Amino acid sequence: MQEFKIPSMSCGHCVGVVTRTLKATDPKAQVDIDLPSHTVRVESSADRATLQAALAEAGYAPAA
Repeated sequence: MQEFKIPSMSCGHCVGVVTRTLKATDPKAQVDIDLPSHTVRVESSADRATLQAALAEAGYAPAA
């Protein structure tokens, strides 16, 4: 399980974009998002760098 903090994620639209982005990167990914804490948990076979790059490209770069 990988966890990312995404400070710019603030609404339902953001959650949708983040979910679709991660699923596009790994269609079998399991995505769990807690919007109030800006936390995304992902169970994926893709490596962390690939997921981070996809999120950044979609405009939702994880915090360092």
